[in-house]
Amino acid sequence: MTSVAIIQARMGSTRLPGKVLMDLHGRPVLEWTTTAAQAIPGLEKVMVATTNQTSDDAIAQWCGEKGVACYRGPETDVLARYQQAAAAAAADVILRLTADCPLMDPKVCGEVLMLVTRAGADYASNLEPRSWPDGLDCEAFTAAALNAAAEEAAHPSDREHVTPFIRKNRSRFRHLNVTCPLPGLEHELWTLDNPEDLEFLSRVVARLSGEGPPSYLDVIRILDETPALRDINKNAARTNFVLSAEDIAGFGHERSKILL
Repeated sequence: MTSVAIIQARMGSTRLPGKVLMDLHGRPVLEWTTTAAQAIPGLEKVMVATTNQTSDDAIAQWCGEKGVACYRGPETDVLARYQQAAAAAAADVILRLTADCPLMDPKVCGEVLMLVTRAGADYASNLEPRSWPDGLDCEAFTAAALNAAAEEAAHPSDREHVTPFIRKNRSRFRHLNVTCPLPGLEHELWTLDNPEDLEFLSRVVARLSGEGPPSYLDVIRILDETPALRDINKNAARTNFVLSAEDIAGFGHERSKILL
């Protein structure tokens, strides 16, 4: 069973264009994300899935220079992009990540992945219910579930956000979730959507010690020691997609990135 992390990335962010290649303490944001992904236990491969637009040539070039696998596909039909990338990687299980999460915790992602590879879930995440900081989000699902979604999903939001079709059809796909053992972290904002987020992340990573990707406990310790850091981005506007009444009934509202 081949497990592949697919990181969706594009330069055309609405609020912060080019954010995935912006400098974060001496390294592009995408490098933080791919380095964390490469440390996730149980993965055979890490791939970046970007678009076939010329605006994303820079992402493909960066991947080529760093030896990171890259697949280019449709810009707005991200579900099709994922299906095509998964097929190109011969993936049996896919771990979905987004490039704007530089503080991603490999251990947390590994636990989500193992709910599919070892516990028999068709879909697993750390989103239902939301209990982790925004910026640690990850989802794992089988290639069979992904293919079913790609073939049957018709609603635009189902295709733009990859997993809503799987999440709404619980009678067909077995769901499992990894819940954060520490209470009260669901309001933490560790993702990169705005200039304020970049300032926040820069201040946090400057305080990290040690080599390799940090754990979420490292970040919480920094924020608890310097709580004023949370004020930097707490009021920043967030990019959310609007859910239909049917979507809300199916799986509830979440803060989700558009089109990445």
